[in-house]
Amino acid sequence: MNLTTRRMLDRAFTGAGLFATVLMVAALLVILGPIFLRGAGAFCFQGTLEHRRFLLEHFSRGDAPRMAQELAAVRAARAPVYQLLTAFESEMETLPAGRRRELRSGYAEVRKLVTELLGPAPGTLPSNLPRNCYGQTRWDYAQVKLDKLLYEQSWLFTNGVSVAVRASREERFAGTALAPLFPLMREQTRAMLLPRWTFYAGFLFDPSLDAHFFGGIGPELLGTIYLTLGAMLLAIPFGVIAAIYFQEYAREGLFLVVLRSCVSTLAGVPSIVFGLFGLAFFINTMHVSHGKSVLAGSLTLALMILPTIIRASEEAIRAVPRTYKEAAMALGAGRWRTIITVILPAALPGILTGVVLSMGRAAGETAPIIFTAAVSFGAAPALSQLLTHSTPALSWNIYNLCTEHEAVEAVRHVQYGMVFTLVMLVLLLNLSAIVLRARLIRRNKG
Repeated sequence: MNLTTRRMLDRAFTGAGLFATVLMVAALLVILGPIFLRGAGAFCFQGTLEHRRFLLEHFSRGDAPRMAQELAAVRAARAPVYQLLTAFESEMETLPAGRRRELRSGYAEVRKLVTELLGPAPGTLPSNLPRNCYGQTRWDYAQVKLDKLLYEQSWLFTNGVSVAVRASREERFAGTALAPLFPLMREQTRAMLLPRWTFYAGFLFDPSLDAHFFGGIGPELLGTIYLTLGAMLLAIPFGVIAAIYFQEYAREGLFLVVLRSCVSTLAGVPSIVFGLFGLAFFINTMHVSHGKSVLAGSLTLALMILPTIIRASEEAIRAVPRTYKEAAMALGAGRWRTIITVILPAALPGILTGVVLSMGRAAGETAPIIFTAAVSFGAAPALSQLLTHSTPALSWNIYNLCTEHEAVEAVRHVQYGMVFTLVMLVLLLNLSAIVLRARLIRRNKG
């Protein structure tokens, strides 16, 4: 190969490498960008008076004297709204029957939207559900409700095509006592809700209330940490011991080939299979718990990540120079002492690489914990209950909120907040392992 051809190939490979790097960064920005932007909205947003009132009444967090002043101002701003609703209800009795039927369904929708936007009218009996006791807690959601209140949408089918048609509700109720309500709401909604920028750090620690309509993700975050750490505590010792056996004790032969084939096969098994196996073996056969539990979930996750740790540890042990082992044995150290004091410390950075990869997978897996550990709602178990109780978890609750929640759009910020928290948790765990690995490498070189 002449020099010109070699240079062309070098430039081609360099260009391909740069292109692949740029493509990967762009893909990360496209995927993670919206998650970070919208996920941050679960922590930093324009919270209304209803949000501050909820925190004060349920978590005793806030300025009570200031809240009393704001409530007085808000009630004065909302009073004309309820007066208009009462006046229209009285007027309905005097309208002709046809006009009354025409306006009744529209008024029911208006009344419902006003209640969802501002909360129940003063004097209304309290509801068992917090969602029926408060108005909109976020200004962005309040603006969506306000738009639905001011305009009604219908669908017009022409030539097989459906077209959305927006009509002002003010026109529908023109000439009635309810007509002034719509310009009033358009101009005074901010005064009725008093939005201001809020940093809600409690999203990470507060429990959820009323199916995640209110509160935070504290139990889900704690449950994910329990499951991840439990899986790592179970998988790391067995994975490293298995790698030591494969490299230092096992003899080459059919038995070793079969064992390594089994490890490779386990690495490719779908995660849902591990979940079903965990339910059938750990819960129904071994009876490690009477039902779903953190222990059963951790055992299942540990089994799933075990092949990754074994292979990474085996490669790390194989990469240790043979002269290290020979020097230790020449000084009189036995095989086990050599492994513990020489080989494992030298292989530890490589072992941590497998731990980092496994930790991220264990924290983000959903299928293995569906049948063994995760529940949709509830409190995280105490330390004394980890062997017997189930737990909420971020990955399962993300799926649950996105697919099975009764009001998906109303908890959209919670969904993105959970994804954002899960990604940041995995990044934090990985960063901690990377920093530890770098320090070990520096110590070994020193």
